Amino acid sequence: MQRGMARCFVTRRLPFPALDRLSSRHEVDVWPERLPPPYEELVARAADAEGLLTLLTDRIDASLIEHSPRLRAISNYAVGYDNIDLEAASARGIPVGNTPDVLTDATADLAFALLLAAARKLPAAIAAVRDGDWLTWEPAQYLGASVFGATLGIVGFGRIGQAVARRASGFEMNVLHTGSGGEPVETLLERSDFVSLHCPLTPETYHLIDDAALSLMKAGAILVNTARGPIVDHDALRRALIAGEIAGAALDVTDPEPLPSGDPLLAAPNLIVVPHIGSATQAARGRMADLAVDNLLAGLDGQPMPHQVGAAR
Repeated sequence: MQRGMARCFVTRRLPFPALDRLSSRHEVDVWPERLPPPYEELVARAADAEGLLTLLTDRIDASLIEHSPRLRAISNYAVGYDNIDLEAASARGIPVGNTPDVLTDATADLAFALLLAAARKLPAAIAAVRDGDWLTWEPAQYLGASVFGATLGIVGFGRIGQAVARRASGFEMNVLHTGSGGEPVETLLERSDFVSLHCPLTPETYHLIDDAALSLMKAGAILVNTARGPIVDHDALRRALIAGEIAGAALDVTDPEPLPSGDPLLAAPNLIVVPHIGSATQAARGRMADLAVDNLLAGLDGQPMPHQVGAAR
């Protein structure tokens, strides 16, 4: 049963028609800036909201929830939801939704694109053309690593990790993975030519890739992270790249996001960093908006969200 009109705060403008469905049913306040609302502004806007449509960049903590007495539903425009205090939401009986499945292929595509770009030194080669350093065909310039037949280690073998494995099969790669039926992380790191991270961020995976983990990897190995930035200790990664302990790294996610312009990691050699674009296709982002609005509409109607992650009590 539909309830009356509610006030909703959407923390960023989404260029998709899904928001029209939300605004046809409820009063919608959309944050208009390119950058996310500062925490103080987020708290102020959420204070009289009944529904929140949030992004990973928004900290929905216990204090914000406490100061939002009318809040009845939270929908996160993301697969992850570590930005939301699920325990505090559950204590208030507030359901929390996410947008799973729809970005699996888009993120797997990017992970493999980063793997190929790092393996074949594409950023350096592209820069050479733009900088006028392409003098002739040279036998020893921009020599990369072979991908075909190499060993790929996948840390986290959920939907995205499995999708990356399917792409690797086209290159006849030998795929190792963690989890059920897989390898211990240490063994995977020692044996892999490429390591791709797809595990969730938990207390156990925070800085999973640290000095010790990087020291296990082959000198010619390449690390790819499209999961969460804090899974990798950036100071350790910088040291490993400078020392040549690994051959390269390609990151879609960092800690923090974005990296400050003077961050020491950006000066490390053989590093690719892109601005968290794993789900950045028209199809994936549009479907995410649909699911986020579906979750919020259901929650505000007092119905189970189609994709609910917090068991509200």
